[in-house]
Amino acid sequence: MKQPIRMFTCRDRGVTGDAVVRTSGRRIVNGVSSTRYLEIADSLADELSGRAAGTRVASENDIADRFGVGRAAARAAVQELERRLVVRRVQGAGTFVNRRIDYVISRSRPPSWTATVTAAGAVPRALVKGVDRMPLPADRADRLERPAGVEMHRVVREFYIDDLLTCWVHEWIPVDLVPDLDLALHAVDSLDLVLRQMGRVRPVRAWCRVSLDVPPADVLRGLRMETSQPAWLVESASRDAPDGQVLMCSDSWIRADAVRVIVELADTVLMPPTPDTGGECG
Repeated sequence: MKQPIRMFTCRDRGVTGDAVVRTSGRRIVNGVSSTRYLEIADSLADELSGRAAGTRVASENDIADRFGVGRAAARAAVQELERRLVVRRVQGAGTFVNRRIDYVISRSRPPSWTATVTAAGAVPRALVKGVDRMPLPADRADRLERPAGVEMHRVVREFYIDDLLTCWVHEWIPVDLVPDLDLALHAVDSLDLVLRQMGRVRPVRAWCRVSLDVPPADVLRGLRMETSQPAWLVESASRDAPDGQVLMCSDSWIRADAVRVIVELADTVLMPPTPDTGGECG
């Protein structure tokens, strides 16, 4: 018959500071100092620094067994790694080695998700979740310079960095620009390329706003995030370079543990011409 395990805190000559001592009928486990989880986190951080992004991290049970501590200390160590952005937890999938990249928004860089992620040394990937025709909402009408209620494509896509889900995007594109957008996006990942080839336009960034906030419930579910986790919100609009027509607008929710958004401001007189590339998540 198994005897109950009792845990208590004590001070002793053989234990430094506060310690948790676990006892049972047959054995006594070595004391675990209140900062032991930080030592475990430091050790794991050193090991994981050489692992590829997306590598699965050992479970809390495995970490507890390896370091001879309880589940609570192992969990605290993983939470500390998450706080340092060394690892990332994905609901329903596990904990993975994290690599945070810089997503730079500036006049000297193309306003394209694919181009920016690639320039940071990571591998981007896009997945279309849905393309629907629906009336343009009033809160998007001014941004697109079109009357509310006009028929638009609403595109929902998710984006990956090094095969880790990172970004959830809602995009609005005029139906008359690319009538068969649904078929096109299932054949080609890049919205920028679709707009150029089928819409015969040259998209450039027209407007952008960046903030940090807790996403709405549907985005949290889509990104498999905890309810209290903040994320970057990048709102943007693109125009056609030759005639200034607004081509699209987008709201991009990006995991803050995967991306650091950097906005560079400079005198346009001193900057080179902006490359003609697509929208914020194209």
